[in-house]
Amino acid sequence: MRLQEYGVGIFNAVSTKSALKKALKKQYIRVNGEVASTATYIKGGERIGLSILKEVPPKKKLQLTLKVLFEDDYLAAIHKPAGILVSGNHFKTIANALAQNLQKSTQPDASTAHPVHRLDYATTGILLIGKTSSSIRALNKMFENREVKKTYYAITIGEMKAVGPITSEIDGKKSLSNSTLCESVTSKRFGKLNLVQLEPLTGRRHQLRKHLSGIGNPILGDKEYGMENLILQGKGLYLHAYS
Repeated sequence: MRLQEYGVGIFNAVSTKSALKKALKKQYIRVNGEVASTATYIKGGERIGLSILKEVPPKKKLQLTLKVLFEDDYLAAIHKPAGILVSGNHFKTIANALAQNLQKSTQPDASTAHPVHRLDYATTGILLIGKTSSSIRALNKMFENREVKKTYYAITIGEMKAVGPITSEIDGKKSLSNSTLCESVTSKRFGKLNLVQLEPLTGRRHQLRKHLSGIGNPILGDKEYGMENLILQGKGLYLHAYS
């Protein structure tokens, strides 16, 4: 296994794949005393060390109460509210609020709790968190291999004419979303509003939002891919990660 995959979560200072990759490129990591790279493979039994030349100040924690749906020693599932990023170069992120909301793992490879996938800023719903280096690696691998089935619910605008697989390309790449119409109601302002179940089978950026907009049924509250005259001000995006 490559160190780039194995090493996620081993060190608190490099708890994500992107942070580990940066540390490798800056030659901060050594295996058996030798400088490691993104091409380094791990067979088992090696000594892995991290040397960061300048002291990194402790990361400030965000005081935000999160709803914890499930938690054990290895992982957790939380409810992500709308209006907050999952992670990134911002202070107000879910990642920065996890330490105050989750119990520290008692496992030998306990790591800084970290999200293993993303939800859009405006999307609500279930977000999986890894709490040990082994669980973070395993969950990352499952998402990469499309072994995790995702189900979303959305409220869309307009008469639903296309229900079933949506296969339109996104940014020149193949993409696939399954859609099921659950219920429709008449609306004076929007004509029709629909409750739709969605399953993204590929992982393109804003895939569900782009696919629904592309078939003429944008998600209610979508300021980027919706219809400007049909935006509910201050109501958010009606897209929820259900499972």
